[in-house]
This record gives sequence, structure tokens and C-alpha cells, in this order.
Amino acid sequence: MTGALNIFTSSHESLTLYDLMRMVRGSVESRFSDPVWISAEISELKLNRSGHCYLNLVEKGSTDGAPRAEARAMIWRSSYLAIASSFESATGTPLSAGIKVLVRVVVTFHEIYGLSLQIIDIDPSYTLGEVERRRRETIARLQEDGVWDMNRELELSRPTLRIAIISSATAAGYRDFMQEIGRCNYRFKITLFESLMQGDGGENSVINALGAIADREEEFDVVAIIRGGGSTSDLALFDSYRIASHIAQFPLPVVTGIGHDKDVSVADMVAHTSCKTPTAVATLFMELADQEMNYIAALAAEIKLIAERNLANENLRIVRYSGDISRLALEYLQREEHSVQLLKHELFTEAKSRINNELQRIERAEAIVESHSVENILQLGFALLRSGTHSIRRTSDVSIGESINIELYDGSISAEIKDINTTKNNG
Repeated sequence: MTGALNIFTSSHESLTLYDLMRMVRGSVESRFSDPVWISAEISELKLNRSGHCYLNLVEKGSTDGAPRAEARAMIWRSSYLAIASSFESATGTPLSAGIKVLVRVVVTFHEIYGLSLQIIDIDPSYTLGEVERRRRETIARLQEDGVWDMNRELELSRPTLRIAIISSATAAGYRDFMQEIGRCNYRFKITLFESLMQGDGGENSVINALGAIADREEEFDVVAIIRGGGSTSDLALFDSYRIASHIAQFPLPVVTGIGHDKDVSVADMVAHTSCKTPTAVATLFMELADQEMNYIAALAAEIKLIAERNLANENLRIVRYSGDISRLALEYLQREEHSVQLLKHELFTEAKSRINNELQRIERAEAIVESHSVENILQLGFALLRSGTHSIRRTSDVSIGESINIELYDGSISAEIKDINTTKNNG
């Protein structure tokens, strides 16, 4: 830097403001005669209808984030298209507020408009490096928090049919997803939680959608965050630490289909499963359903095979038991038949014995009866008195003068009653 300017002024010999501004302009332009490279963040960017681009560059403090330096800048129409196109082609990101840039500027000073920087070139490699640096910081922070693998460690529900979608209802990616998943016959239950998928409000919008799903966690099996393709700046939202942290710690498995063709976002890294496109997410869910159906079919086939094997085994057991039953029944019948024969013999023997005993008893009775016959009694010297056809047993059965017949063993005698003597009380 050159030394101070030797300018003498007093209350009697002063400079006009214009003179001062001309001197400042001359000093600035003489000291910054050649363009310089500076790094800064674009805090504002406006494209004028005339084609000129007006920017506000800022350098923030390392602690509180408050600006420590700020300057106006512009890119004239004559070079804007070339500079902007080259930058977007190299980074995949259009020039916009919020990105850090390394720019080559011509330092100018105007007596009315003051200091300004005319941008004549931009180095895209610096911006790419800055984006990557922030990604690495986000990844390191998530790993230090201990949440890096949390969502990937969750198990997908079986079957995976109740899907919560975070997307814009009008996004082409959402339409692609619905069209693809509509091709199958599975009854998916899909609930859309609308969210901004880019821009300044995108971060809070995605986080709010995740919160709404968490409040209804029991209604869903999985969360799908889907978005169609876009520029690197559009998709930089999903390198956000806050979004990645919410995904990593979410209680349900999260599947991403954010539409990156080349790069993988931090959200993709911490999600349970990452797919390239929304259509690929739909294909994943259909394949999971196919796997579940194949698993069920395999189980059904295995159950059928086991059932058939068991039935065959049981049929063999039945045949074996049938043979055993026939054999045992025959043995039982033979034993019972033998028992019946024994009983029959015992009954016959017992009956014969009883018959013989009864015959003997009858013979004894007959002998007794025979011994009490009239002939035997008459043979012993007794006589049988009859009055006509009636036997005379008492004195009262006859009267004096009545004719009676006396039967003896060897004949009979007729007699007449002359006298009756009663020796016992006939009463």
C-alpha cells in the first residue's frame, strides 16, 4: 500500500464533496488498477430487466454470523450470460443467494454511488469445494451425535403397505411415484404429507411433515421422501443437518427418492434405504410386496408339503393300528371264546351237579311220600274208616247206628256204630 495522501485543508481552504469523492476515486482506481480475486457469500442477487445482475456480497463473522464486511457488486449484461452459464454448468447450481463464491472483481468508485465491485469472472471449483466442505461437516456432526446408523438399523414392517409420503402434491416425482405404484394389484395405503421440496422454506417444511407423521406413527409402516430431479442448489436442501438428523432418528424406516442422478445427499446416507428416483421408490415397495407374497406362497407350499407328509404318516399309522386292532380283537375274541367254553363247562358241571342233587332230593322225598302212603300205613296195622265216600277222622264225623266201612291192609269190614266214646276235647 502507498503512503497517505498529502492534502492540506483548513476552515478557509476546504474541499468540496465532489472534490473529495474524485480524490477517493482516483486513489482507489490507482491502487486497484488490476482485477483481484476475493471470496464472499452472495447475500442478495437481482437480475435487472436490462440484463444487468446486481449482487450484495458479504463476509460473516466466525462466531455470531454477523456481517464483518459488505459490498455492492454487479455483472454487466455483456458478460452475465457467459459467467452464469459457465458457473451453473460446472456446479449444477445457478448463481443465487446463500452460496459462497470466489470472484474476480474490478474495484471501482463512483462519486455518487460509492464503492462497487464489477465481477468479471467466477471460479466454480471454490463453490464446489465449499459445498463439499459443508457436507463433510454435516456428516461428521451426525456421526459425533451417534445417530448416523440409527434409521438403517430399523427393520421394515412385513408387509410394507402403509406408506407416508413427503412430497409436493404437484411435483412430477410424486406423479411418477403414484403412476408406477398404481400398476400393481397390491392394496397400498398411501398418505401424502405435503411439503416444500426446495427453497428457503423447504427445510422447516420437510421437518414439519416428519413431525406430523411421527404424531401418527402407529398408522404407517414406512416414510418415503420423494422429489423429482433438479439442480444441485435445489437438492442441496437434503444436505441440511437438521433434515438429516430428523431422518436418522425417525422412529420409522425412511426411504428416499430425491432424484439425484450423480450425487448422494446426506439425507440419502442416513436414510434406511436410498433410491435414485421416485419411480425407483415405487418399484422398491412393489418388490417388497412381491417378496412377501413369494414368502407367503413358499410358506403355503411348505405347509402343504408338511400336511401331506403328516397325512401319509397318519395313514400308515392307521393301517398299522388297523392291523394291530384286528390282531388284538382276534386274540381277545379267542380268549373270550376260551373263557366262554370254560364258563360253559363250569355251568354244565354245576347244572349237572345240581340236577343230580335235586334228583336225589326228589328220590328221598318220594321215599318219604311212599312211606306215608295208605297201603304202607294200613300194612303197619292201621285202618281207614269211611262213611260213604268221606273219611272219618273224629268221633263227631259219625253217629250211633250209622253204617261205616273199615278198610284194612288185606280187605274191608262193614260195621254199625253202637257206641261213641269221646276221649279228647273236640272243641
